[in-house]
Amino acid sequence: MQIELKDKVFKDLATLADELNINAYVVGGFVRDKILQRPSKDIDIVVVGSGIHFAEKFAQKYKHSKVAVFKNFGTAQVLTPNWELEFVGARKESYNRDSRKPVVENGTLEDDQNRRDFTINALAARLSMDCLGEVIDPFNGIQDLKDKTIRTPLEPNKTFSDDPLRMMRAIRFSTQLNFEIEETTLKGISDNAERLDIISQERITDELNKIIASPIPSIGFKHLFNTQLLHRFFPEMTALYGVEFINGKGHKDNFYHTLKVLDNTCEESENLWLRWSAIMHDIAKPPTKRFNKKDGWTFHGHEDKGSRMVKPIFKRLKLPLNENMRYVQKLVLLHLRPIVLSKSIVTDSAVRRIIVDAGEDIDDLLTLCKCDITSKNEMKVRKFKQNLQVVKEKVIDVTERDKLRNFQPPITGNHIMSTFVIQDPRDIGNLKKAIREAILEGEITNELEPCLEFMREQGKKLGLEFKK
Repeated sequence: MQIELKDKVFKDLATLADELNINAYVVGGFVRDKILQRPSKDIDIVVVGSGIHFAEKFAQKYKHSKVAVFKNFGTAQVLTPNWELEFVGARKESYNRDSRKPVVENGTLEDDQNRRDFTINALAARLSMDCLGEVIDPFNGIQDLKDKTIRTPLEPNKTFSDDPLRMMRAIRFSTQLNFEIEETTLKGISDNAERLDIISQERITDELNKIIASPIPSIGFKHLFNTQLLHRFFPEMTALYGVEFINGKGHKDNFYHTLKVLDNTCEESENLWLRWSAIMHDIAKPPTKRFNKKDGWTFHGHEDKGSRMVKPIFKRLKLPLNENMRYVQKLVLLHLRPIVLSKSIVTDSAVRRIIVDAGEDIDDLLTLCKCDITSKNEMKVRKFKQNLQVVKEKVIDVTERDKLRNFQPPITGNHIMSTFVIQDPRDIGNLKKAIREAILEGEITNELEPCLEFMREQGKKLGLEFKK
């Protein structure tokens, strides 16, 4: 098989390789994606010899930006207007069981292909003008691409034991490409699950986020669960699995419900943190699960406890403890509110409160709530979605009418202190709270003059002395 390498950069690379009498190849993901007709701007080049020397010659001859050399890794990088090229010498690797950092030696192209994680990533295309783009495929990777199969080039236990991160990568590629993981490869992941413990959490979470960013993340999460990888770094999520029955009454399987909500969310948004909110929205159902004869199974307060679980989970998973975490906390805390509104008469007051509490994230909250409707009863789903649409329209109406987007009452502490003689600082807080509540209840509009008048009336009731 031959792939088309029409861009000038490939002809330049091939010409230089011929001039230097060097064997050079485009390898890995670029070749895979070219065959799959997926766009890619990253080109990995393996040179039998010094990749750094070849990169320096290439940058010098074709007047590209100065080459960036990473001697510790034996690699070099050259950026062109259209491509990011990484050069490395062909190598073979051997591993110590307690580390994923290999002992590296110079090697042949065959050695380099043997060390690749999967057959579809072990493809190489020649960089030589007389056979430009000719694919070298020692492990039938092209057939695996046609069959949509993830398979290790060598025996799976060796591949995964040597570098356990490859287990996460297998599942990530399966999810991104919607490929099946070949049976013995999948068993190799299960057999080596405990080896994941030597991998840093940052690298695990990087792969996990790529799974979550895929079109259908549930593919990956089911593999993570069935191979026991998920149990090793995210036990709170695996605790959602299963159905318990008492007196013939059972609750839904919250693990598969969560995956459905996640997939639904992915159809609506590419926002990674909204997707994390879907993952976390019911995370506290196991610790809040209770059974009583009257109500059956309940999960009272799971939204509040779940919101408080976000930070320790993010901290352990090495996710950012910043505004993205606070966004997830907020959506987990509020995720039941629109659903409750959709089941009852929607009052302006209730709508104002959800707008104010959600702030600029109100639209994402409504999206999450829509995605949380997963009943198998189609009539029930249709009714809930219709009711939620009423809530959404009410939110738009009230937001525009009452100027509640990024809500801040117009009265500040300065207004209060310039109007009254303040002896107790708590009076300032009490007045501001009363004004806020009056706006949310619709007693006054969210404008300065009505709020000032209300403030003066409340001050009288509190017995405050007006300034002269």
